[in-house]
Amino acid sequence: MLGIFLDSETNGLNVRKHHICELAYKIVDVESGETLEAFETLIHIPFEEWGKSDPASLKVNGFTWEHLKDGMTLQEVAEEVKLSFKRCGIQRSGAVFICQNPSFDRAFFTQLIDADVQEKLNWPYHWLDLASMYWMKCLTSKSPNPWDTGISKDKIAKALGLPTEAEPHKAMNGVDHLMLCYEAVVGFPTAIN
Repeated sequence: MLGIFLDSETNGLNVRKHHICELAYKIVDVESGETLEAFETLIHIPFEEWGKSDPASLKVNGFTWEHLKDGMTLQEVAEEVKLSFKRCGIQRSGAVFICQNPSFDRAFFTQLIDADVQEKLNWPYHWLDLASMYWMKCLTSKSPNPWDTGISKDKIAKALGLPTEAEPHKAMNGVDHLMLCYEAVVGFPTAIN
């Protein structure tokens, strides 16, 4: 089974008004922990659309229009992702997306590749979230209650004795931090350490 550990950065939280500006993922064998492929890119946002940015979101990721003006177009990113998924054999029955906040990442990912196209390509429609995995681990072990520790990725990391994500947030840093937390919560069953 493959996990697509994915993170995105955007210029705001409203998918109808804001845009994905950075995408990163690693395609990982969830049994061994082996990374098969990694991808990251900045994505161009037209200047007139950049003007609709939410300042609070930009404070989190540190992006300016100067960072993104020469980024890849949505169409270029979509083609790269399609080729990457094809190389790795991403298919619904053999892969899942894993994110910190899948409802957010999935909505912005569809700005790149429409849900109907994803369906036609038989890509996974399961987007799993770290917070639910952590929640279950806490409730089935002698761990503190998840509502006491908090369930943001940084709060999960703190509860597990792991470092927080580097700031400002960048998508590949988010992927690497997600994988670190995932390994502590779920693990890679056949990983050789």
